[in-house]
Formats: sequence, structure tokens, C-alpha cells
Amino acid sequence: MIDAVLGGLALVQGGTLAVLTARLAGGRTRRPPEMPRLEGLAEPRLTIVIACLNEAQRIGPCLRGVQAQGAPVREILVIDSGSTDGTRELVEAAVRQDPRIRLLTDPPLPSGWIGKAWALQYGLTQASHPWVLGLDADTEVEPGAAAAILHAAQRERFDVVSFSPRFDGQGAAERFVQPALLISLLYRTGAAGDPRVRPDRILANGQCFLARREVLLHHGGYEPVRESFAEDVSLVRHLATRGVAVGFLDGSRLYRVRSYANVGQMWREWGRSIDLKDAASRAQQWRDVLVVVCAQGLALPLAITLWACWPVLPASPVRDLLTGFTAAILGIRVLLQVALRGSYQRKGLSWWLSPLADPLAAVRMVLSSVRRPRRWRTRTYDAT
Repeated sequence: MIDAVLGGLALVQGGTLAVLTARLAGGRTRRPPEMPRLEGLAEPRLTIVIACLNEAQRIGPCLRGVQAQGAPVREILVIDSGSTDGTRELVEAAVRQDPRIRLLTDPPLPSGWIGKAWALQYGLTQASHPWVLGLDADTEVEPGAAAAILHAAQRERFDVVSFSPRFDGQGAAERFVQPALLISLLYRTGAAGDPRVRPDRILANGQCFLARREVLLHHGGYEPVRESFAEDVSLVRHLATRGVAVGFLDGSRLYRVRSYANVGQMWREWGRSIDLKDAASRAQQWRDVLVVVCAQGLALPLAITLWACWPVLPASPVRDLLTGFTAAILGIRVLLQVALRGSYQRKGLSWWLSPLADPLAAVRMVLSSVRRPRRWRTRTYDAT
């Protein structure tokens, strides 16, 4: 009986290890982080679009960062969706300091649209220049970031490319939980930036999202993903299936992000899109849930159980095989933790212990997958 249970677990963990190895193999050849280009570029020209709604607590550093960008930034559009917390006043003050900044209000939200996708669509139509860089209001770009972003897109011949951030301002509890949630993305999509990844597994980050304006408009802008709470990933997968050159690069030296005020808000808001079900088929979604549950929900408890029961478990090849598979999965997890260290401004003990939070990430993944989000920022949407 014991051998049958161990054999079943070994089969599950062996399959999980095979999936993770195949998906993450491309990480060995990933590009190094992009670095700021302080000399700037004269051409081509670039429009920055910032969509915001009640971002008074975060918009200040974002505006200071974009104001510090020289060439090629020619236009900065702040698309406000009716803020009531003082966001507009902060932007108006920045307008008086920098003539490139324009404060716009998007038209009333149409039925069937998520607010951020609608604001970005409006910003896209109002942009005047060949490239459009979408930034979230919680980002703070470094001097020379815009030039580096544009240079990277031209170097790699991408029509659309997004960049991973450096996470900053996190408390100890956030540094414990958030890396485990982030790892769940890698387990499902594979190594970020791997050019061999299938279109339906491409990853993107809307916090820093560059696109050729004419290419995006030719494919409908954000309209094809108007109902998605993960509009960034949904959009690049939509474009990739249509032959558009899309990419994902390491932007951890180009900008920082402080998305959430505390671990509770992070737990709730990451659940909005961490599952990526808006960007995947239902079958793919639940296959990925199974991978995350086995890799993050099962591996650590299983390793602890094997260690505790080792003296009483009968020696057998099945036991040793299960132990080896489980150790290998945990080894991959530790290697990923080390590889991600450059993406965090602060680490500390809680960050290094975050593999212990992997079962929590698996729980969050399951909960997110069975629930349709209804609220984002201050807006509530139809559950259907």
C-alpha cells in the first residue's frame, strides 16, 4: 500500500519536474538587464501614456520620473478616469512645469470594457508619435529609461515589448509572499523573454509597455482585450498569434514599482490577474493550476513529510525516486529565487525565506482561478 502511494506521488512529481525543466530551460540564455541610456536619442519620437484613477498617493514619483526623461520623449499624456482624490491637481501642477504633459479625461466607460483597457485605448488614439510607452502610475522610471526602452525594441526588432520591474518599498510580509506569487507566473509561462516560448504562453507587463502605434492600431488597439483584467498578457498573446513581433525584457535597472500599500492589499489585488485566465483557454488554465499545485503546493509539504517519516519508510527504489524528484523541484525553486534577486530593491531574511510561502501561492492561484474578479481600484464590474 505504501509503495503504491509513493509510486503515485513519484509519477506526479516526475511529470511536474519534466514540465518545469522544459518550460524554464530557456532561462539559461536570457538577456542581462537593460541599462539606462543617458545620452538619449533624437529619433524616433515617443509618447508616454499614463492611465490613472485616484492615484494621488503614487502619481508624484511617476511624474517626476517621466519629466526627467529627455529625448526621445516628446509627449506625456495622463489619462484620468475621473479621479476624486487630488490626482488631477497633482497632474495639473506638473503640466505647468513641463509643456510635454497633457491631462486628458477619457470618455465615459462603454459597456463591456474594463477601465484600464479603455483609458489605454483612448491614450493610444490621442498619441502623436510613432512609439507609445504605457506606464502605470505606481512606476518610477530612472533617467535615461525611455531611451533605453526604445533602443532595446529597435535592437531586438520588436513591435511590442514590455519590461519587468524592480520591486521597491515592500514590507517584510510582502517580501515573504510576493516572490512566491511571482514564481507561479514563471512556472506557467516559462522563462521570461525566452524567444522559443509559444504565443499562448508569452508573458507581458503592462506597467512598462512599449508599442509601435500604427501596429497596435492596425490590430484594433486594446479593443480585442477590452474585457480582460490581464489586458497586457491578453494583448501580446493576441498579437503574437497574428505574427506581430513581441518581446519581454528585464527592466529592473530602468524603473521601480511600489504597487501595494501592504500584504493584504497585495494578496487581494494580485488575485485579480495572477491566474491569467483572461489570456488562456480554460483547459490551459487548469493544466497550469495543476502544475502550480504540484510544484508549489505539494513539493515542500511532501519534502517535510518524507524527512519526518524517513526512519519508518521501508527502503525502496520508489521512495528514493520520489525523494529525488521532490528535491529537484525544490532545487529549481531555490535557483529561481537566486535568479530573481536583482528584481528586488530590498531583500532581507523574509525574502530569502519566501520559498516557504509557496503553498500560499498555490492557494491564491486556485482561489483566483475559480473566481471572476468584480472590482479593480474603485470600479465594480459585472461578474459575467
